[in-house]
Amino acid sequence: MADELVLYDFSAPVPVGLLEMRETTTRLTEEGALEIVFQPGTAWPGITLKAPEGKWDLRPYQRIGLDIRNTGATAARVGFRVDNPGADGGKHCLQQMIEIIPGGMQRLDISYTSTSGEMTVDLFGMRGYPVEVNGSMRGGQRTIDASNVIQLLVFMASPKESYSIEIDNIKAAGTAAPVADRPTLTKDNFFPFIDTYGQFIHRDWPGKVTGPEDLEARRVAEEQELAAKPGPADWNKWGGWAAGPQLAATGFFRTEKYADKWWLVDPDGRLFISHGLDCVGESGSTPIDDRETWFQDFPGDKEAFKNCFGRQGHVVNGYYKGRTPKLFDFGRANNMRKYGDNWEAKSSDVAHRRLRSWGINTIANWSDSDIYLQKRTPYFANVGTWGAKVLEGSVGYWGKFSDVYDPSFRQAIEKGIAQQRGKSIGDPWCIGYFVHNELSWGDVTSLAVGALLSPPEQAAKIELLKVLQAQYADIQALNAAWETTFASWEVMSANRDEVKLNDAARKDLRVFNRAFIETYFRTVRDALKAAAPNQLYAGCRFAWVNDDAADIAGAYCDIVCYNLYRRDVSSFKYPGSRDVPLIIGEFHFGALDRGMFHTGLVPVESQEARAEAYKNYVLGMLRHRNFVGCHWFKYMDEATTGRGLDEENYQIGFIDIADTPYPETIAASREVGYSLYEYRLKAGSKEK
Repeated sequence: MADELVLYDFSAPVPVGLLEMRETTTRLTEEGALEIVFQPGTAWPGITLKAPEGKWDLRPYQRIGLDIRNTGATAARVGFRVDNPGADGGKHCLQQMIEIIPGGMQRLDISYTSTSGEMTVDLFGMRGYPVEVNGSMRGGQRTIDASNVIQLLVFMASPKESYSIEIDNIKAAGTAAPVADRPTLTKDNFFPFIDTYGQFIHRDWPGKVTGPEDLEARRVAEEQELAAKPGPADWNKWGGWAAGPQLAATGFFRTEKYADKWWLVDPDGRLFISHGLDCVGESGSTPIDDRETWFQDFPGDKEAFKNCFGRQGHVVNGYYKGRTPKLFDFGRANNMRKYGDNWEAKSSDVAHRRLRSWGINTIANWSDSDIYLQKRTPYFANVGTWGAKVLEGSVGYWGKFSDVYDPSFRQAIEKGIAQQRGKSIGDPWCIGYFVHNELSWGDVTSLAVGALLSPPEQAAKIELLKVLQAQYADIQALNAAWETTFASWEVMSANRDEVKLNDAARKDLRVFNRAFIETYFRTVRDALKAAAPNQLYAGCRFAWVNDDAADIAGAYCDIVCYNLYRRDVSSFKYPGSRDVPLIIGEFHFGALDRGMFHTGLVPVESQEARAEAYKNYVLGMLRHRNFVGCHWFKYMDEATTGRGLDEENYQIGFIDIADTPYPETIAASREVGYSLYEYRLKAGSKEK
């Protein structure tokens, strides 16, 4: 059997009826590729390529993909989707996104395991499911009915400008393992499927813990490794470049431009690049409610592990939404087993020594304060905010936006900062603070529209109407400009129905949107600097952001932070009008070859590929003149059966749930970390 099947190669025109276009134009190039031009202004422009015979049977193969060339002048983020009948973007399909630099060409492959339809078990509370159990489970990571692939989609998400790409060589490749070689599982023998260490029972892999002797052997072996590789010889105690240039020493971290690149500077005046890990500390909690049959030799039944339980106070979505499920922390239990008496102090000590040995010099966001306040590794702290009134008309994945015009917003910020007094405030090991994470900024009018649709007592709505009343002589003047029919300002204030916006309304609302954003950043900046003038304000960790918000952040933040889940950041373009230092708050890669069910946001084929992707990502960051660091999310894998917050169960740790480091990723981290500064200083870079 051939190890690949060409689905489309564009050596000839696509037959009539097999190509559908949505806000795109296409043409065949002289080189035999298909050019696609995406138009801005719609949510999902793209093309659909249908199977010529109604379906493809791709069961003999492991992956399907295509070559994509970016022929435009800006980086393009392109998606590829593989559909079964009934696909809707969430179910009955697989999809993946990739970012390609201008002029670059990459192959985008989606690996899959074909469903068999032979067994159905009741699993829930996870984003990825074990591929061996694939009958009717929906959304299982990388599972699809490969015998019935009906179409392929190439698309973009809400492009702000026109983009041009070329695609070619759409094919299925690789040889799937015969069904006979896969575990034979039935409803009767599947449960329990998680062992006492929190690992998947029905598969083996390198590094899997099989008993207490494995934990002890690995503890001893790692002690020897850490002693042999204590860390880079040219670092000072902060992890700064002791062998590099001497700048002014201020006793605290700061940003500075040196050799036409932005840098952090450590308290002793040495150049510093923040190479960090998020969530340092054990964090392998998973819900156990309604899952009594899932766990074999459940450690929570033993008195020794009674302090491994907790409650999930807030659930964003999924099976447990609206509930406060009981949690059990397998990561904590495994640390207790591995380190024995005084395990917390021992595991904290190991964490600091690991980071240094791995070429990591920063404990990043969401980490355990008991670890970072030991003042052995520089850190970023997170300022929590609770109690601020929300903007009722706003929407967001993590929740509604705060009403920055309500006094409760400033009070919530100050309350969060107050919790850092006597801890991180004034601590020279504290680089700075993140405040909030992945807020839903929407487009350039979204927050203003949120104010417009809020109740009349909303502070932001009162402020919006005040601005509009100052601009327009009366409500009739506004109606004339906006093409609305409000009978009075009072009627407009009471209105909570969607308003159809014309150009004049959008222009006015964008002005207020900018004022709202400025109020947000100014309020946070002023509160932070009043309490912690020597620490840096590192922003709100942008994920979904419009250009106005990014631009305004640059005026108020000491460092602008982005969570950038992509393969390469060397060509990242900050949309702001200022030359500012940037930092990456989150990135990761994951694979399915070590017992986990979901790769995380950027999938790779194997641990070897993950290590290579890590190295290339960090080197790309170092070549960019504005980035002063990047932080991997996260220190430990998420629980195999999903975390309580939102069901994530990603293979994204430097260590697994049993506290075993992934050697491939550690080797890559050491490779880039030990040469961090020389590479940064010597690497060629362009204005971004």
